[in-house]
Amino acid sequence: MRFSKIVKVSALVGTLFLLIASCEDELDTIGEGVVGGEPFTTGKITYDVFAFNKGIMAVQTNRLPLYQLGTFNDPVYGKRSASILSQLSLPSRQGNPVFGDSSQATEDNADSDSSASTIPENETVKEVFLYIPFQVPPSATKDSDSDGVDNELDIDPYDSASDTDGDTVTDIQETNIGSNPLDASEDGTADDFVPNIFRRTFDLDSIYGDRDESFEITVSRSNYFLRDLDPNTNFEEAQEYFSNQDFSGFIGEELTISDNKTVIIDNQEELTFADDDPDTDDVNEAETVVESRRAPGIRVPLRNDFFQQNILDKEGQSELLSQANFNDFLRGIHISGTGMDKLMFLLDLTQANITITYQYQDYDTEEEEVITSEKDFVLNLLVNNNGVVFGNAVNVFQDDVLPPDIAGALDNDENASRIYVKGAKTLTEVRLFEEAKNGGANIINEIRSKNWIINEANLVFYVDRGTLDAAPSEDSVLDEPPRLYLYNAETNQPIFDASTEQNAGNVVDANSAPLGLFLNYNGIIQKENKKGIKYTIRITEHLNDIIVRDSTNAALALTTTSNIFFPGVQEGMGEGGQAIDVPIRASVSPLGTVLYGSDLEVPADKRLKLEIFYTEAN
Repeated sequence: MRFSKIVKVSALVGTLFLLIASCEDELDTIGEGVVGGEPFTTGKITYDVFAFNKGIMAVQTNRLPLYQLGTFNDPVYGKRSASILSQLSLPSRQGNPVFGDSSQATEDNADSDSSASTIPENETVKEVFLYIPFQVPPSATKDSDSDGVDNELDIDPYDSASDTDGDTVTDIQETNIGSNPLDASEDGTADDFVPNIFRRTFDLDSIYGDRDESFEITVSRSNYFLRDLDPNTNFEEAQEYFSNQDFSGFIGEELTISDNKTVIIDNQEELTFADDDPDTDDVNEAETVVESRRAPGIRVPLRNDFFQQNILDKEGQSELLSQANFNDFLRGIHISGTGMDKLMFLLDLTQANITITYQYQDYDTEEEEVITSEKDFVLNLLVNNNGVVFGNAVNVFQDDVLPPDIAGALDNDENASRIYVKGAKTLTEVRLFEEAKNGGANIINEIRSKNWIINEANLVFYVDRGTLDAAPSEDSVLDEPPRLYLYNAETNQPIFDASTEQNAGNVVDANSAPLGLFLNYNGIIQKENKKGIKYTIRITEHLNDIIVRDSTNAALALTTTSNIFFPGVQEGMGEGGQAIDVPIRASVSPLGTVLYGSDLEVPADKRLKLEIFYTEAN
């Protein structure tokens, strides 16, 4: 009875676990032993797999968790330029906003109103800025020693008593007293020291390319109406927009100021100090009281006159009465970059906004006089309300044609010698065991007959360093994917169980530190001398489902990801025009790499194989 033997042998596994784990690197050879009177054998065996490449012509790119902006010049796959078309949302998505203190109807009756406080407010735009913050995960996710300094900036990221700025005060001491651990001129000991008024410095995520380059952002009015629901489905399904759609004929007047749209990447936050209170002679609030902190990001001024005419002057009119009316009137904005040949950003549009600062005439009831006051009116791009995203935005990609050797390796159903992995451009299908066409049934039955306890099963993808290192590097950037994502190609579901996975102890939020999630499953790049060598993906439970629980040996699919947490798939189009499901995890990544495949022409020590570490009762 196969299952009774498994239960019997499993009693040995707990005793052997520490021994097996400690000898993991030595399981290439088979060993024997006796525990509790029961003989056992441990060992490792490899099986060939079958892998082939598929091409992707376009992917659905609306309602994404992250949007690409800029240009990524990949030395292997060529250039991708990305722009964004986005709706704008009224505050809280509620219509009929009031500017100043009184509605437009109240202002219109100022001449006939007996109250002195009812006056024409004459709201006038003072300045307008588009702000899109860079990805800044919580420091706890990137600060291994919890000393307030991100690992990339810390002289010793694993010792909180290190002194990064060399001022003889440790990093953790400076963080505790509120001084800057990255500024030797401020150690918190001066008589006039005020804590926590310095600009914090971040290790910015999701920026690819030369961060020393300045660039320009161009914002234009969009005349394209982005629908929420698809009329072809009787408005019952969400509208899909794709990465290769051409919106160029719908880009209207430019909203940025031609001589003032240059952006320089700064990894420090921007502080706003309070106005000085003349009644506090001993305190200068303009130097000591931080009113707000703005994370590093893209911030460019927009034209005052446009927002005066299309926002403030529309108070009380039909264009602003509802979000639907507003969408039809001001259909959105188009964002693109110039001078960004070496820069690509991943941006969360739910954190982006346009802030209109305006002045208006206000009646001071105490002084009984008219004064000038100031307020902000904020238009959001997308709105995230407890995980539900409102609004719509589309990412548009312009990709170079793939090189002939890569294009020729796609969609030929051949066992691949090279696996081409490129976000939103390729997928690789992987079938376990060499007998791929019959589901590997013979091998699966053979494994079952051996009564193995499968301790660990891995697919190891070796990086083809020869191809990557030989690729032309002029005006291109080789940023290797930090992680690969392998999933069930037939159900589109992950092959790991998130509820039983190991996560890093300092991960405080699932979105904040993707490389700290699902560490048993792994898939994280392993490097030597700062270059990728291999990716190991653990599929132990998936294989046990097949061998022990008689699950289907479904085809798997491989892609790259910037954040493995992002769930779900969206529709894509294969190179032949056929529909293909593409994980959202892949659609948000511009990165690519080349891996050794499973064809027999690949050297044995680099060939993609299935590794199984097992225990067997004799």
